[in-house]
Amino acid sequence: MNRRDILKTAGLVAVGSALMPFDSLLKGAVPTNDKLTENDNQTGLLSGRRKLGKSLEVSSVGLGVQNMSRTYQTTIPNRKQMHSIIQKAFDNGVTLFDTAEAYGPFECEKILGEATSSFRDKIVIETKFGWNIDQQTGARLPGLSSKPDHIKLVVEGMLKRLKTDRIDLLFQHRVDPEVPIEDVVGTIQDLIKQGKVLHYGLSEPGVETVRRAHKIHPVTAIQNEYSLLWRGPEQKILPLCEELGIGFVAWSPLGVGFTTGAIDANTKFAQGDIRGGETRFSPENITKNLAMVEVLKNWAEKKNATPGQISLAWLLHQKPWVVPIPGTTQMEHMLENAGADNVKFSSIEFQQFSKELDAIKIAGDRLPPFVQQFSDVEAPLKTK
Repeated sequence: MNRRDILKTAGLVAVGSALMPFDSLLKGAVPTNDKLTENDNQTGLLSGRRKLGKSLEVSSVGLGVQNMSRTYQTTIPNRKQMHSIIQKAFDNGVTLFDTAEAYGPFECEKILGEATSSFRDKIVIETKFGWNIDQQTGARLPGLSSKPDHIKLVVEGMLKRLKTDRIDLLFQHRVDPEVPIEDVVGTIQDLIKQGKVLHYGLSEPGVETVRRAHKIHPVTAIQNEYSLLWRGPEQKILPLCEELGIGFVAWSPLGVGFTTGAIDANTKFAQGDIRGGETRFSPENITKNLAMVEVLKNWAEKKNATPGQISLAWLLHQKPWVVPIPGTTQMEHMLENAGADNVKFSSIEFQQFSKELDAIKIAGDRLPPFVQQFSDVEAPLKTK
């Protein structure tokens, strides 16, 4: 079965993104494995490396583990199978693994820690803080929390769950509108001095907040949604990253599954699946947006690849410091995504590809308003 058939049969199994924190709002040098199977060789090993910021080297494609504790449809994946996917990703050259305290909450960090303990020193783990989550019970409380004492408490829990003594890249999941970014970065500097954090970044931040943070301590990476379905970062964030020497980590690089061809005009989303509330997937918009998928299918045929690999290869072609982190709970999809590193475009091919893409205007908004309000936020100025 191909990716589309599998997804339809399963009722749209999870595709990694960074949306899981919002489901509560809806309710209120790396070794390779030489013992590969014939199927594994169809995608090839991921050998590409990229640099985030000044010094953090990672694989050109990462792995998001967001849905490994619970899919969009609230099903619970088999834990041992999730461990196997993570370990197989490492065997195939993936060195960047993304998670967050909010995923589960806590469970995805535990799954990642359990799976990577034997090769922890050979990978980069990034995780995120910033949602208001009770550190004892895991209960989701209203809003955000980036108060210094809370950040320190969260990091201690992260280290235990991830079975590690340091976090390679720590992101503020969303900018807290009540806490000056100077206080946040100051706290992270303390954690860096203690060796508990090595690098830090911001997710979905306002531009001026990034500038203020970078003046205090260099920002290693920004993590935003970026795909052929949502190209918003091209307006301000990517130019900012280039100016300041900041890396970029793209979450939901497959457009929450859309660019794989898994979603069409007949797709029905499960109750609680946030995609069902996104106007880009509404009946009046999805038929327009499917024109992009047809372009991807055509190029997939030309390049002997899949639509998903073409969309990831497009991202990789943008800038040498852009790193996508597609998530999945399916082994074959992980291998497919890692294989995107092998898809290359000549300059003439990319010009033609871009021309075809630019002729398509994506209709609808990327997120519902109650979710979008947490993006592009500027932290308050420090008054004392």
